[in-house]
Amino acid sequence: MPNVIVLGAGRVGAAMIRDLARGGEHAVTAADARPEALKRVKAIAASEGSEIRTLPVDLADGVSLARALDGHDLAIGAVPGPMGFETLRRTLQAGLDVVDISFFEEEALELHDLARKRGRTAIVDAGVAPGFSNLVLGHFEAVLEEVTRFECLVGGIPADPAPPWEYRAPFSPIDVIAEYTRPARVRRDGAPVTLPALSEVEAVEFPGVGTLEAFNTDGLRTLLHTSRAPDLVEKTMRWPGHADRIRVLRDSGFFAEEPVELPSGARVIPLEISAQLLFDAWRYAEGEEDLTAMRLTVDGRDATGPVRHVFHLLDRYDPATGVSSMARTTGYTATALARLVLDGRYREPGIVPPELVGAEPGVLEFVLAHLAERGITVERTEERP
Repeated sequence: MPNVIVLGAGRVGAAMIRDLARGGEHAVTAADARPEALKRVKAIAASEGSEIRTLPVDLADGVSLARALDGHDLAIGAVPGPMGFETLRRTLQAGLDVVDISFFEEEALELHDLARKRGRTAIVDAGVAPGFSNLVLGHFEAVLEEVTRFECLVGGIPADPAPPWEYRAPFSPIDVIAEYTRPARVRRDGAPVTLPALSEVEAVEFPGVGTLEAFNTDGLRTLLHTSRAPDLVEKTMRWPGHADRIRVLRDSGFFAEEPVELPSGARVIPLEISAQLLFDAWRYAEGEEDLTAMRLTVDGRDATGPVRHVFHLLDRYDPATGVSSMARTTGYTATALARLVLDGRYREPGIVPPELVGAEPGVLEFVLAHLAERGITVERTEERP
């Protein structure tokens, strides 16, 4: 029986722990520094007839992490973005395969040689977007004669847009803020273009939801290196007005990382203060419903001529399990990829972006079926001029 360790037992980590432990096909360990998080996920797993092992461990400490990793075959990284790259590096050094959802700023491909030397597979950006979106593009770049344009519109939002923010954070606020500050890299007419985050706001009519707004964010990541498509677009969706509110905070310096001296003489980092305050303001209440909306558009050409493939995902909070939609769509994509590695269906050593996995025959269908089994449906349409 494969031994799997999930690094981080937050909302998404807990969903992955429960999913992997279901049916007893894997021995699952939950690792987190917070005893209350471990106690909660262990109790939920037990109520579902599953057994997991819990390890209280400071994942930022290299020695403690190495001890926790010992004896495991695969690790799933679900730590906050600022910890992600170093955690991935240490996990590869320990000789484990990895599936990682941590949204870190560093370039994961810098660890490619390390992963290959260890003979380990590390699938990075393995969530919903980046993640599932990459799988779709990778699939069509493998089966179409050419892909001319790819667009990803995606957002995790509260079902009830309560003021003043009309937003809740499904994961660490520090990772959400990174989306709003990191310059957005896109590709237009074959040329790389860098734009400010939160720029080019547009209204989007999303069936089953209503009017949302979409703005540029830096979610294409590895696709900028691997895709041949001349036009690549990624935008985050929120309830209307959110971008303006966040832009005021950002441009006023609330997300600055340089220390500011107060009249008292104390020096504080605005980003740390803002993240702490927003953590409470953006926290989902127990049982509060969220939804995930995503539309992927792939334009290209096959043997019969121009074609457009559209994937439409709308998922909602599951009241039966209490698992949020963002945890479901992100976590269950990652567990699908983890099962591909654990079952030996995908074993390419190195840092592997999801689009390369999606290019393999049958992978996209496997992931779609995996999601459907968990109540996440993705509608597919094909259009021809």
